Amino acid sequence: MKPGDWLHILSCQSDRISARFLMPSRSLATQLGKQVNDVEQFYQSTDVQQNDCKYKGREKPPTGSKKALKRASEDMQAEMRHNFNKIFNEASASTSAITTTTIIIIAAIAKDKWAWPFLDPVDVEGLGLYDYYQIIEKPMDFSTIKIRMEAKDGSGYKNVREIYADVRLIFKNAMKYNDEKNDVHVMAKTLLEKFENDLSKEEAHEELNKRLAQEATYANMTRELSTELSKVDMALRSLKTTAISQCRKLSHPEKLILANAFTKLSPDNIVKALEIVKESNPNFKDRIDMVTLDLDSQSDYTLFRLHMFVKNTLEVQEGTSVINHEDNIEEMKNNAKKRRIV
Repeated sequence: MKPGDWLHILSCQSDRISARFLMPSRSLATQLGKQVNDVEQFYQSTDVQQNDCKYKGREKPPTGSKKALKRASEDMQAEMRHNFNKIFNEASASTSAITTTTIIIIAAIAKDKWAWPFLDPVDVEGLGLYDYYQIIEKPMDFSTIKIRMEAKDGSGYKNVREIYADVRLIFKNAMKYNDEKNDVHVMAKTLLEKFENDLSKEEAHEELNKRLAQEATYANMTRELSTELSKVDMALRSLKTTAISQCRKLSHPEKLILANAFTKLSPDNIVKALEIVKESNPNFKDRIDMVTLDLDSQSDYTLFRLHMFVKNTLEVQEGTSVINHEDNIEEMKNNAKKRRIV
């Protein structure tokens, strides 16, 4: 059913449809329209993201099952605790800012064979690094991170971004203090690159999971919208059927008046009128130079629509009502049923 059918239905039985029905229907149409737009915009934005952002050079995140990811996490945590004698235990359940994923990422770096210089604070006095505090403003190491992760006195991390910033600080301090050819500088640079790569993969995982959750939400919304729209469509079809059955049937004199009024329409409005006929009669053919229309072969619904269209159009076009029962009805009674409209 086309949107314009609403107008024709209301024209046929405007006195039969109460405002109590129309107002809720308009409200429902507005609500459903907004939801449809939301769904369309979401899927359009999803298509753009898929076309424009192929992980931007990052390794595509694996799409294994949740069980596999969970099992991998548990294995990594077990290995971490075994190799590092619990240097990184799981954070307290009360510390909402620290997640298992955060611990796994940091542990993967801390257990690396080149991570040993960064596990504890730099022994400035023992190594004779007397200018260390002049160059490094904020020393950092993994044991200090561990303490802050487990803190319950308000000195702990507020979010994972603070933790990641301190991990980066460990390696940046080492790279800043030591020459590029120094082993500690090389080790720090290598571990920093590994950390950033692991973090990028995890962020890609999180983004993928977020998008999948959104898609699931909008998929449910789409199914619900489809059901609601089907109900609305059925209601409209039922209403149209009822309206058609109750459209007033044009009398023979009114058909003659309608035929005569056709000749007064502008070319553009004649085309619009013929479109009304085509909607109900797809087999109807018209020519550019001449149109033959048998009014008696048209349905009551089509005739009533034509009647309303021509009446309203001519009132606007000529500024007066031209379809009435006073227009030489007797003169047109003798005309043939098939009228040629040029």
